[in-house]
Amino acid sequence: MISDCYSRNLNLKQTTQTLMSNATSTFNGLQLQSKVQANSEGSGELVLSLANVPTPAPRHDEVVVRVQATPINPSDIGLLFGPADMGSAVYSGTGTHPVVTARISAAAMKGMAGRLNEAMPAGNEGAGVVVAAGASAEAQALLGKTVALLGGAMYAQFRCVKAAQCLPLAEGTTAAEGASCFVNPLTALGMVETMKLGGHTALVHTAAASNLGQMLNKICQADGIKLVNIVRNADAAAVLRQLGAEYVCDSSLPSFLSDLTEALVATGATLAFDATGGGVLAGQIITCMEAAINRSAKEYSRYGSNTMKQVYIYGGLDMRPTEIVRNFGMTWGVGGWLLFPFLNRAGAATAAAMKARVARELKTTFASHYAKEISLTQALSAEAIAVYGQRTTGAKYLINPSLG
Repeated sequence: MISDCYSRNLNLKQTTQTLMSNATSTFNGLQLQSKVQANSEGSGELVLSLANVPTPAPRHDEVVVRVQATPINPSDIGLLFGPADMGSAVYSGTGTHPVVTARISAAAMKGMAGRLNEAMPAGNEGAGVVVAAGASAEAQALLGKTVALLGGAMYAQFRCVKAAQCLPLAEGTTAAEGASCFVNPLTALGMVETMKLGGHTALVHTAAASNLGQMLNKICQADGIKLVNIVRNADAAAVLRQLGAEYVCDSSLPSFLSDLTEALVATGATLAFDATGGGVLAGQIITCMEAAINRSAKEYSRYGSNTMKQVYIYGGLDMRPTEIVRNFGMTWGVGGWLLFPFLNRAGAATAAAMKARVARELKTTFASHYAKEISLTQALSAEAIAVYGQRTTGAKYLINPSLG
């Protein structure tokens, strides 16, 4: 259980002190890696495995973190699985070093040239205890502290990063509580900032009952922003209504398009963030936006309304092609949105303000919830992949590399 994480971290105290007493040594530990390799038939194969890798002693401005919690986000699954058909997965290896292989079609291999035969470490973010530090004052100040970090390659027992990449967690905050304090919180805040920069006044969000979606609801309620939530079933709708969400549209209902149009009339939302990516949903949102705008149109225009209607795709829960039926005029856009390019555009001051808010509201607005805590070896089990690989609400897993 996740609630056991704090007590388990306390049991690691003696081990951590031993590690810190030898801060100039190299740290050896397991790292989860994903590799794509070609075969003679033109198709390919995904290989997931655990490798023993050395983590070097930290340089002047670096620290070594013993990772104790790292979430499996949809963006992490994208790197882990790539375009592989996980229904074809074969599980082999040993209990301590499992191996998962899965087929990749010849068509999908055309986009894999950049990562061919490269064992790529996964995991965007996480948290743990600093067990070694370089000589700089900034690094030394973190020694022994529990920190969160956004550094990539987090599905590992040890991670060496710049001290500046670490966010010290408040006293009494566990690694599990701080493990997801970057990607989802900053993405939710980034959506709101994108809305403001684009001159929009309200938002639409799909797959809206996710951890990220729940954070976005709390932000919008606190900041007085109208939010239209699109979910895929009644259970997800109930989760959001319990949080106080006013506009919830269930895409599984026959009345979905009319429900969405009415919510758009009420909110005036002309900007959407779509986590599904594939299928017809993005086009349906724009169609309903146009219908909502035309409710108050003074005259007919064969070119549609002049109000900009924008959908940003930021995820790939639906791996089908994106289908757009152009029945909404000419003033619209569909594009991609990613957190890190946004942060670069937003500038240092905006990014710093967003991170400060996350730090203040880590246990409230930005609290994350996990279905299960697993070890690195368990992360490569058929049972675990069958659950977290579905990327469904309520099935988010947390890896604790220190287990086992």
